[in-house]
Amino acid sequence: MPEILITGSAGLIGRALSPLLSQHHFQIIDFDNIYPQTHPNYGDITNIETLRQAMQDCVGVINLAAVSRVVWGEQNPELCRLTNFYGVQNVLQVAQEQDSPPWVIFSSSREVYGQPDSLPVHEDMPLQPMNVYAHAKQDAENAVLAARQQGLQTAIVRLSNVYGCTQDHADRVVPAFARAAALGGAMRVDGWAHTFDFTHVSDTVRGIWAVIQRLQAGVRDLPPIHLLTGNPTTLGQLATLANQLGQGVSAIHEAKERDFDVAKFYGNPARAKQLLGWSAQVSIEQGLARLIADFSAELKPAVAEVEALA
Repeated sequence: MPEILITGSAGLIGRALSPLLSQHHFQIIDFDNIYPQTHPNYGDITNIETLRQAMQDCVGVINLAAVSRVVWGEQNPELCRLTNFYGVQNVLQVAQEQDSPPWVIFSSSREVYGQPDSLPVHEDMPLQPMNVYAHAKQDAENAVLAARQQGLQTAIVRLSNVYGCTQDHADRVVPAFARAAALGGAMRVDGWAHTFDFTHVSDTVRGIWAVIQRLQAGVRDLPPIHLLTGNPTTLGQLATLANQLGQGVSAIHEAKERDFDVAKFYGNPARAKQLLGWSAQVSIEQGLARLIADFSAELKPAVAEVEALA
């Protein structure tokens, strides 16, 4: 079977993508630094030798590895740039070294637009990053496009607030609200009117699969593509909806806005429809309801057991 290397394979998107690609008869090379260094799936894109070992004979590479949160980039800017830019350069270099270079898909972010001048945002609008994470992503996009000019087959997908799994980082806004809704806990809203384009992970992996199909067919000129819904949701609306879909007893507290956050974003998904035949299928209402139900199924039995022992 043809092999595809997924860097960051243990993350939210990688966990959902691997089974889909296996169904389509690809062998997945898992690669993530979450594992112990002795684990066969351990890999770090900042270590070029581990990339060389993993990428041999691959037909494609999907780069999901990243310092994946804006706040983490602010807390540790050196690590963010090392991983999100220099690590991507390593991926591109090793791909170009191969006798049969694999195609490379780079997962970028809506953060590269910064605070856009108008909404919805289309892919050709100016990139004006406003935090460490976004600057590293923009620089990595430029490196990907430069590698394409040198002959490497590449694609860039720009993702927006992907959610949909209970194993996601607990303090990300959608899983945080969903968990609170499932258990009747409090929700903290960092900017009530902040507006985002929340995309269910199942839609994201369908979009990446559509890109893979184009690359496997030999397409070499895909422009950057949004994989998002095109539908805006404020954080206040998200918290209110989560409470309604959950126990309906959660206290909702409005907190101070963070100065490194983009305040408003939603994108235009028309390019993905035109070039990939893709559009999002899961609404925020549907996706949030699923996630709350998943948290309820996982957590309520444990809570009930603790209460019975108290």
